[in-house]
Amino acid sequence: MNQEECKEIKQALDLFLNESLERILMSNPTDSGKISRSRIRPLLMKGRLVFQAEEQAGKQAFHRNLDRDEAADYVTGLLDGSFRQAEIASGLGKALILVSRKGKVTVKVKQNPRTARILPAGNPASRESERTVLLSHNRKKHYILEEGIPVPFLVDLGVMTKEGRVVNSRYDKYRQINRFLEFIEDILPNLDQDRESTIIDFGCGKSYLTFAMYYYLKELKGYPVRIVGLDLKEDVIEHCSRLGRQYGYEGLSFCHGDIASFEGVEKVDMVVTLHACDLATDYALEKAVNWGARVILSVPCCQHELNGQMENSLLRPVLQYGLIKERMAALYTDAIRAQVLEYRGYRTQILEFIDMEHTPKNILIRAVRQGKKRDNGLQIRELADFLHVKPAVVELLAPELWESGGKTKDSWY
Repeated sequence: MNQEECKEIKQALDLFLNESLERILMSNPTDSGKISRSRIRPLLMKGRLVFQAEEQAGKQAFHRNLDRDEAADYVTGLLDGSFRQAEIASGLGKALILVSRKGKVTVKVKQNPRTARILPAGNPASRESERTVLLSHNRKKHYILEEGIPVPFLVDLGVMTKEGRVVNSRYDKYRQINRFLEFIEDILPNLDQDRESTIIDFGCGKSYLTFAMYYYLKELKGYPVRIVGLDLKEDVIEHCSRLGRQYGYEGLSFCHGDIASFEGVEKVDMVVTLHACDLATDYALEKAVNWGARVILSVPCCQHELNGQMENSLLRPVLQYGLIKERMAALYTDAIRAQVLEYRGYRTQILEFIDMEHTPKNILIRAVRQGKKRDNGLQIRELADFLHVKPAVVELLAPELWESGGKTKDSWY
């Protein structure tokens, strides 16, 4: 990156590094083994404006607080070798900075008409006029689908009024939808913009999140996508299909059927399974892995399988309490699922989907295919042996582990 390109990047950052900034998202890393993602947002700490960078490295997140000049140098430095894309969202407009594989820099800036004439951020007059948003840890959260802007499917599904106001009784659903879209935003570098990506949503239900995913990817971001929602309830599928046709969503379709027997596609780029009960999650993961899906987003629920199997003399004083055993079984189930996905070549994270106060089904398994399998088979076997369990996910995706260590599936326990 030459001096002129650095100057162009810093000129763009100069417009947005102020109180009106919503976020800067660094994506498309050149080396996923180091920092895979960085998100920068403004904070007011002890009366001073700072920019907090959250770096994702493997399964760990690191934070650093920067002043305005440090933030500009930080973003420019990451674009000079570590990331190929920076997406800026602000109350003043938006910008996209791209770096090609050959190092060519492209900067696209779009300012909002009503703020395009605002003075530079360093000017005292503009500093006062920009202080329209309270920057603190308790400031009003910015949502991808903003309140006040009516979204057709949210209106028809009863989440918004025709004026774009969120219905009070549906605010939890509104938060859930926006939280889900944040996860979609994070995996955008794994989807192609120059070819159609196929996405399967197993157990789509009323399809709040299916419609949201299509609206965000196709309508807002312009990604060519084909999304298929699958559910067992025929009346729900008919209703969602009717809405999809009404909105003109040609790349969105709905099918009646179960996860295990679905054969409607040959190649899939992303699989979403939200609140698929008990073993339905495992069958969905099996489908996703066998399709070679690049991305898997799974929010399991009703993890009953291990609850009836878990037995351990050391843990007996704890497992005697039914509620504790139920919760431990659910956590062990999802941890083993994540480990099996690592074993099959996915970089896997377990994240909070939405605050516990809004829903108890708050764990999301996010898996991104890396190709290189993790050598953790022995650990999976030892954990299953310790708990005295036979997880279905091992049976479906790593049956060879049953034969390891001189033990067969029938004699292991």
